[in-house]
Amino acid sequence: MKTSDSEEAQEGGAWLRLALMVAAVIALGARFGPWVAVIVLAFVVIIFLHELGHYLTAKWAGMKVTEFFLGFGPRIWSFQRGETEYGIKAIPAGAYVKIIGMHNLEEVDPADEERTYRAQPTWRRLSVAVAGSTMHFLLAFVIICVVVMGFGLPRLVPVLDSVRGPAQAAGLLPGDEIVSFDGEAVTGWDQVSDEIRSRPGEQVDVVVERAGQRRTIEVHLASERPGGEKAGYLGVGPSTRNVRYGPWKGVQEMGSVAKQSVVGLGHLFSPSGVSDYVDNVTSARHGDGSVRLGTPSENRPQSIVGIVDVGSQIAEDGVINLLYLLFAVNIFIGLFNLTPLLPFDGGHVVIALYEKVRSMIAGRRYQADVAKLLPLTYAVVAALALLFVTTLYMDIINPVDINK
Repeated sequence: MKTSDSEEAQEGGAWLRLALMVAAVIALGARFGPWVAVIVLAFVVIIFLHELGHYLTAKWAGMKVTEFFLGFGPRIWSFQRGETEYGIKAIPAGAYVKIIGMHNLEEVDPADEERTYRAQPTWRRLSVAVAGSTMHFLLAFVIICVVVMGFGLPRLVPVLDSVRGPAQAAGLLPGDEIVSFDGEAVTGWDQVSDEIRSRPGEQVDVVVERAGQRRTIEVHLASERPGGEKAGYLGVGPSTRNVRYGPWKGVQEMGSVAKQSVVGLGHLFSPSGVSDYVDNVTSARHGDGSVRLGTPSENRPQSIVGIVDVGSQIAEDGVINLLYLLFAVNIFIGLFNLTPLLPFDGGHVVIALYEKVRSMIAGRRYQADVAKLLPLTYAVVAALALLFVTTLYMDIINPVDINK
């Protein structure tokens, strides 16, 4: 009976800790706005799906998974189902799935050796290693399809938003849609802009649609633009409209953001990037100790605090902006996790491929000695810890203001 009472007390305490955590999220939203709570919960889902990818592929491969937790540190709440313990821990710095026998240094009950990660064929280990990033890419694709197909992407269109100078003198009005320029049908604003710049001082016919009717207006382009540049000038500004696309546009956006992410990471870890980053960290405060607001143009990584802050700012201008941010974050995390070093998932990919090549050469199963990689792994972990602390410091002391 005492054992039962003890178990009930422990279970009651776990539910109390879980309730307190939920209350903390609600209080966070009440204090900093609902968007902050929404973004925090979105990141919880993102982290969960990453680990779910590892969990599902490991289970399908017959590997033994003993733990699936959100967070690290002391347990807040957990339950046991079969051989796996599921739950939440106190430090919300990520999540993990514990698969037995990830490397040769881990001691495992001989009875479970066949179900270890290290005992599986190469393709099974690769599927588990890349599953987390795959989930990020799939989630990014779903999000960007919702954006491009449901909301559309903001694009400049040849509908006049502002009219001044030669355009105003010729009789063009805001709201006019340019359908042809000097006899050429217009397909987009870039075409109009290029035509205007390439015809300084010329007189051309512009066909516009106004109130459902087409009108031909003769305009005389100026030969000099404001600021003194020698190029054609009409004095019109385009409108911005959300244009819907098909799924292929989502794939193109994924490629574009992936390229930007790789270039950004390359710059961050280059000598000039490291120097710029150190300057950002050391100049986070003014000489008098006051907080200095950052700008979105600063080339610097952000912690979860900074991303939540920026996300809550851009969400005020529309949910599409927040969705695009979450899309970009998933692409970045997916690529970053494929870094070919331990403890990243990409490190496990490289080890699996290396073992496969060595096994083919030797004609027998080869297993890498992870102990030889420990110094490099410790260095990578230390660099990640330093990056985490400094980005968190900057996002608190030098928060980014997207309105600057």
